[in-house]
Amino acid sequence: MTGGGPVASGIVPGNRWDLVGDARPATPPRVSVIVAHYDQPDELARTLAALAAQDHPADRLEIIVADDGSPHPVSVPAGVRVVRQEDRGFRLAAVRNLGVRASTGDILCFLDADTAPEPGYISALTRLPALLPDAVTVGRRRHADLAGVPVQTPVAEAVRGRELAEPAWLADAYARSRNLLDADDRSYRYVIGAVIASSRRLFDDVGGFDESFTAYGGEDWEWAHRAWQAGALLAHVPDAVAWHDGPEWAGREGSDRERANAQTLRLAASVPVSGSAGFGVRRSVPDLAVYLTGEHSDAALFVCVDSILAAFPHAVVVLDAEPAVEALRADARVRVRGGGGVSGGGGVDARATWTLERPMLVDDAAGLAECLAALGSGEVGTIEVESSGGVVRSRRAERRAARWGTEDGFVSVRRRVPGVHPLRPDPHVEAYVGGWGSLDAFV
Repeated sequence: MTGGGPVASGIVPGNRWDLVGDARPATPPRVSVIVAHYDQPDELARTLAALAAQDHPADRLEIIVADDGSPHPVSVPAGVRVVRQEDRGFRLAAVRNLGVRASTGDILCFLDADTAPEPGYISALTRLPALLPDAVTVGRRRHADLAGVPVQTPVAEAVRGRELAEPAWLADAYARSRNLLDADDRSYRYVIGAVIASSRRLFDDVGGFDESFTAYGGEDWEWAHRAWQAGALLAHVPDAVAWHDGPEWAGREGSDRERANAQTLRLAASVPVSGSAGFGVRRSVPDLAVYLTGEHSDAALFVCVDSILAAFPHAVVVLDAEPAVEALRADARVRVRGGGGVSGGGGVDARATWTLERPMLVDDAAGLAECLAALGSGEVGTIEVESSGGVVRSRRAERRAARWGTEDGFVSVRRRVPGVHPLRPDPHVEAYVGGWGSLDAFV
């Protein structure tokens, strides 16, 4: 690699991929392009011709067509490999994973058969993952009506005068977020599976696409959310342009509300963050996991756990031992360390953890909610809460630190958090549940 600092180390704080500037890898990376395909021979031929015209060195480029059980043999040029799974319905997630297993490159680049890249696409899209292995990059998918255009026609010539409208919602999101530099927990929605790249190291750590997705759409967003939770950086690369043959999904025949609702409902179970999941329905993956260590009085334990779950209904509280209080044992959100853990939903753990060595009273959720929001983006990964309020840590920071063996990927800060108070060993439970008495009865 050229340059120093974050480029040399491969680690930047938070989502600050901009810190590498215009640096490029000293040696072009070994790239595996996984082209997902099902019964689109003309579109595939166009995309493979476009890949043959890339400015990335041919000896550093591996192209694999991952076929989802097409009814006819797949024709490809010499040097292109084909891997195939049987036709058991729409299995885009599974066929992409099949292509990855057959690949050998250090950088994985995903394309769909009907999405033909411009000559500089691979070089532009893989630059950041080659410099920063935590980076997930998404290119610019443009749209054109290519019906009747010979498949060997260079992309720039093929699309001339045939451009279709770009999706405004996507362009607006990239503009607002400065090409995802200001990404947050919901930015997975702007990662389009037909034009993404990541390092193999990150892909292996995150895990492949969720193969339980067997209908159009959603598998890329679920994977992107999981990658973000694992400490990935998200970046949009507008110079990496690939042309989709036809309009955006929302502009295609049959793309109605029922289809959109199906995708949203599927993701509500897989992406448990505010704005994506429901408001009241209990989530399979907790948004916040609170670990309370040590032994404490039944009264302090009850008030602590109850106040936390009242403030954050989608949290779980993990104790060192089975509580004696029956009301706590009856709540499925109260768990015992080693008794089932707090992960689920495709391996995505809670978005944040709060570790306490003593019981706390939460009488106002706003302060702690601000801490959780701060962990959802930016460079802060750990917050030490003053007045013995424990430590709040993002899953992103935890996973990135585990991957690299260093805490350099995020910063730690110390804050006073309003609404969080250390509990006395013998709080007045009747006053607490009855809603009477001053704060002195509890803290």
